Amino acid sequence: MKLYYGKDVAYLEKEGNVFSKKIDSWDELINRTGLSSYLVSDLENWQPKEDEFTVPATPPIQSQEIWASGVTYLRSKTARMAEAEEAGGGDFYDRVYDAPRPELFMKGTAARTVGEGGTVYIRKDSTWNVPEPELTLFISAEGTIEGYTIGNDMSSRSIEGENPLYLPQAKVYDNCAGLGPCIYVTDTPIPQDTTIRLEILRRDKVVFDGSIQIDQIKRKFEDLVEYLYRACSFPYGCFLMTGTGIVPPDHFSLNPDDEIRIHIDHIGTLTNAVQFCPERK
Repeated sequence: MKLYYGKDVAYLEKEGNVFSKKIDSWDELINRTGLSSYLVSDLENWQPKEDEFTVPATPPIQSQEIWASGVTYLRSKTARMAEAEEAGGGDFYDRVYDAPRPELFMKGTAARTVGEGGTVYIRKDSTWNVPEPELTLFISAEGTIEGYTIGNDMSSRSIEGENPLYLPQAKVYDNCAGLGPCIYVTDTPIPQDTTIRLEILRRDKVVFDGSIQIDQIKRKFEDLVEYLYRACSFPYGCFLMTGTGIVPPDHFSLNPDDEIRIHIDHIGTLTNAVQFCPERK
C-alpha cells in the first residue's frame, strides 16, 4: 500500500484503487505499530476516489525528524575517503565503514524538506553539490519499521571534503532534503533486490544515470534503528535515510535548473528541481 499526505486529507493506494480520508493529524495516522494492519482494518472508513488522482506535493512528514546514515555502501566509503584525503580525514570514513557503530546525523525537519515536484537548494558557497538518493525508513515511536519512502539527501561535498567537522553545514540548510512521494506501507521487509535509480537532467537531457540494489548496503536496517533509538526518543516517529551507493563522478556538480529523479522499486519516483539557496543575512 502507498500512503500519501495531502495536509487535511490522506490518500491510500491499494491494488490499483485510491481511497481518501479526512484527517486531523498525519502524526496520529502514521505513528503506530502495525500500521499496515491498521490501514487494512480501517479501510471501510475511507472513501473511494472517483476522479483522477494527482500525487500531492506535500512531503509525507509532519512533526517527525529526519535522520541520515553515512558510509553504509562501499561506493560511499570510497568517495568520502577521496574527498577528505587532502584534509587528512580520509581514514575516518574507512574506520566508520567497518566499525560496529554507524555514522548517524540529524538531517532536518519538515521545515527544511520538500516533496514531489518541490525545489531543493544547493549552496552558493559550495563548488561541488550532489544529490544522494536513499531508501528511507519510517520508524514508529516504539522503534518499529512501519514503511519506506524515498529520500534526497542534498550534499555540499566540497564543504564536507574540506573538513569532516563541517558535515552539519554540508548537510543541513534550507530545502536540503526531498522526501516522498508516499510512504510504502507493508508488513514484510522491502525485498533485498529493490533497485534505487538516480537520473539527473540538464536542459531535458540526462547527464547522469546510476543505479544500485539495496542488498549492497553493509548494515542491517534494524541495527541502524537500534543505534538511533539508544539515547533518542521520537514521540512522533522518525524518518531515517539509510545511505547512498550512487555517487556521481568527481567532475560532476549540480547546476540551477537541473532536475533530479529518484526511483525506488515498490515506492515510486521522487522528482525535484534545483536552485541556489537564497542568501540569508
